[in-house]
Amino acid sequence: MTERLADISRRIANVRQLEAVVTAMRGIAASRAQQSRARLAGVRAYAEVIAGAIARALPLAAPDPPGGTRAGRRAGVILFTAEQGFAGAFSDRMLDAAAPLLPGAALFLVGTRGFLLAEERHLPVAWRSVMAPHVDAVPTVAGRIADALYEHMAAAGFDRVSLVFPVWSAETGLTVETRALLPFDFRRFAGAQAAPPPLTTLPAGVLLARLAEEYVFAELCDVALSAFAAENEARVAAMIAAKGNIERVRTGLEGRERQTRQEEITAEVAELAGAMLTA
Repeated sequence: MTERLADISRRIANVRQLEAVVTAMRGIAASRAQQSRARLAGVRAYAEVIAGAIARALPLAAPDPPGGTRAGRRAGVILFTAEQGFAGAFSDRMLDAAAPLLPGAALFLVGTRGFLLAEERHLPVAWRSVMAPHVDAVPTVAGRIADALYEHMAAAGFDRVSLVFPVWSAETGLTVETRALLPFDFRRFAGAQAAPPPLTTLPAGVLLARLAEEYVFAELCDVALSAFAAENEARVAAMIAAKGNIERVRTGLEGRERQTRQEEITAEVAELAGAMLTA
């Protein structure tokens, strides 16, 4: 019985250590989610500045700027998934949501966990990248995606690109959004209130092309930050559920420990009483 009690005590100690690890992981994930949400405001403000510059530069261009609705030869899909584990079915849900867009499309997959699942599903991946390990690395990842995207567009002959990315809210939890990234639709900026056209030494077409590239980069940063926040929010939710399960296991083990200790004490008292009667 002593060995049984010691075994239960060891299991309780192990469960408490696991609980501490889960609590730490939850705290780290919550901190990363908060950091990414704080950065989103700055990225969106930057995108608004670029949008204002495009609106000011549009009068310099041809009367009918290129739109965003034309038949592309092939489509590309940029899909954001989880980089690390312990996020529940996060990456599975992302792949499921993107499935209708994938037939015939070039898949650009961001996130190691998503790539492993894509291999299991035998999905062809045109390009893949790790997701940002922390908030400061998000612009680097966005730049890497943009470089790969333009390179593949020139080589593989496709001109329609969609973003599939996760968004997390306290009310609905994880949702998946799809957004058209390319071709760039200048017409959505044409009706914006803008100051008089700027003075520039660049041809209007070159200026607008560079501003469009900058706006695409801002969109990629926005989406990558949203995905980073959603992954960490999903990890927080998974850790909360895990902590609840751990607490139930620990409570059960502690009850068994008390019962076993009581049984051990009772057995010792009975043994002593028997020894006294026979003495």
